[in-house]
Amino acid sequence: MALGLMLLAEGILPFLFPRQWRQTFERITKWSDGQVRFLGMVLFGAGGSLLAIVKLFF
Repeated sequence: MALGLMLLAEGILPFLFPRQWRQTFERITKWSDGQVRFLGMVLFGAGGSLLAIVKLFF
């Protein structure tokens, strides 16, 4: 179920806004490794926090 939800979340932006998604992706490929790592850390933390909040209330 988690994999299905992740794929839904990952697919919504390219489906709704393909041009903007591609432009953003191209900009991210030009970032340094440290910037990409920081983005990954922030997204990892946000995902973990969201899971903790959902588990706490449901």
